[in-house]
Amino acid sequence: MIKKVWDIITTIVVIIVVILAGIFFVPKLFGITPMAVLSGSMEPTYHVGGLVFIKDTNPEDIKVGDSITFTMGSGDTVVTHRVIKINENEKTFETKGDANDNADGGAVAFGNVKGKAMDFTIPYLGFLAVYLNSTTGIIIMVAFILIMFLISFIIDTLSKKDDK
Repeated sequence: MIKKVWDIITTIVVIIVVILAGIFFVPKLFGITPMAVLSGSMEPTYHVGGLVFIKDTNPEDIKVGDSITFTMGSGDTVVTHRVIKINENEKTFETKGDANDNADGGAVAFGNVKGKAMDFTIPYLGFLAVYLNSTTGIIIMVAFILIMFLISFIIDTLSKKDDK
């Protein structure tokens, strides 16, 4: 009985892991990068904690009204805002968050653009992505896997003893 329950639990866990792997890794095969939404500057288009998908895009193909993801400053800060103006001569974009009253302070160089944001998010999955990329999240994930293996070993051992 315990073995059957454990088999159901492990099947559910495997299905969840496969779905999450599909969401986080398969898009990368097609030039799409999932990223967590960390601020409300693009509400209601992209909600805080959502997972937004960024498609590799040539900056020349971006139009006014597109949401783009770009790096600011030294490149550590990544932002997704909407293009409100394009300066073809200087090869820059003027951007603004949908929830912001004013345009962003500086122009975004074409070279700082990471891609064009798709118009949908997966709610709350961004929180999970950020957590799993943290030290605590990695430790918990590894511990969870080890515990699953240990429990599987114990249940297999006990069920073999019961068979004898």
